[in-house]
Amino acid sequence: MFVSESMFTRSRPHGRGTRWQAAMAVALLAGSLGAVGAGPAAAEPGDRPQVLAHRGLAQTFSLDGVDADTCTAERIDPPTHQFLENTVDGMRAAFEAGADQVEFDVHWTADGQFAVFHDWTLDCRTNGTGTTRDHTMDELRGLDIGYGYTADGGKTHPFRGKGVGLMPSLDEVLAAFPTESLLIHIKSSDADEGAALADRLAEEDRERLTVYGGDEPIAALRERLPDLRVMSKQIMLECLAPYEVAGWTGAIPDACRNTQLHIPEGYTRLLAGWPDRFAEDMAGVDARIVLVAGSGGFSEGFDTPESLDRLPAGFTGLVWTNRVDVIAPLLD
Repeated sequence: MFVSESMFTRSRPHGRGTRWQAAMAVALLAGSLGAVGAGPAAAEPGDRPQVLAHRGLAQTFSLDGVDADTCTAERIDPPTHQFLENTVDGMRAAFEAGADQVEFDVHWTADGQFAVFHDWTLDCRTNGTGTTRDHTMDELRGLDIGYGYTADGGKTHPFRGKGVGLMPSLDEVLAAFPTESLLIHIKSSDADEGAALADRLAEEDRERLTVYGGDEPIAALRERLPDLRVMSKQIMLECLAPYEVAGWTGAIPDACRNTQLHIPEGYTRLLAGWPDRFAEDMAGVDARIVLVAGSGGFSEGFDTPESLDRLPAGFTGLVWTNRVDVIAPLLD
C-alpha cells in the first residue's frame, strides 16, 4: 500500500492519489450490520508475524500534514542508512534485515517496459521532469533518483549525485530476487498496463508474486493470469462486505480466494471473528492478511517497537512497515 497510499488508483505527482478508506469503511460498516455471533473456535496461533517491507529499506519522513501534492523527498528524516526506496540495493537490504515480503511500485515506460519507481512524476525525487510514461527505460535509468532528497529544507542533499543508474526495471528486480516474495504495485488505472504486466509475468514463478493496484489493470491482469494472487478496491469490497453479512455461517465469498487483504487496524473491530476466526476463514481460501497501522492513511506502518504492542496475540499474517530494519529483528 499499500492499501494505505493510493493503493488502488493512479498516483498524483509525488505519489499518493486518492485514498480508498471511505469505500473500505462503507463495506465494513455495511457488513457489520449483519454480523452475528462469534463463529467457530479460533485457529491455533502460528509462530510469529511476517514482515512486509514497504518500498524495501528506504528513507523515512514525517506524515504530519502530508497530502496528495507533498514531495516527501523534501521532508525526510535525518538519514540513518544509505538506501533509497524502490532500488535493488534497498530491497536486498530489506530481505537481509528479515523481510518476508518486499513491496515496490511499477510504471509503464515509453518503450513498453516497467520502471520500478514510486511517483507518477519525476520532478520530486529526480533531476528529470514529466511522467515515467514520457521516457524510455534507458532514459529513466540515467536519472539521479537521489537528487531531490533533503532533511534540512534544501540546505543539503545527502543523496544528490549518488542515485544515477539506480532506478531498476521490473526485469532487473525479478532477476535479482528469483525466489523471494514480492508485492508489485501498479501505479495507474490503465487496463492495458495490467495486460502488459500479465504478459511479462506469464513465465515467472507466480507463487511468490502478488500484484495490487487499480480495479482496471488488476481485472485485466487477473483475466489473463487467474492463478496470480492480486488485490484491488473492487476485490476488497466484494470479499469483505459479503463476509461481514454471512461469514458467521462459514460461507466465505469466492472473491476472497487467492488474494492478499490489506486491513487497516482501525477497521479490524468491524470484522466478525477478528483476528482468529477471520484468519482461519481466509486461510481456508488461500487469502493472506496484511495488517496496516492506524486507519490506513498515507504510508502508515508498524514502525516503532512500541507499535508492535498493538498486534493481536497469535497474529501470523504480514505486518506492514516502513522500518524493516527496526521491526523485523523484533519479530524474529
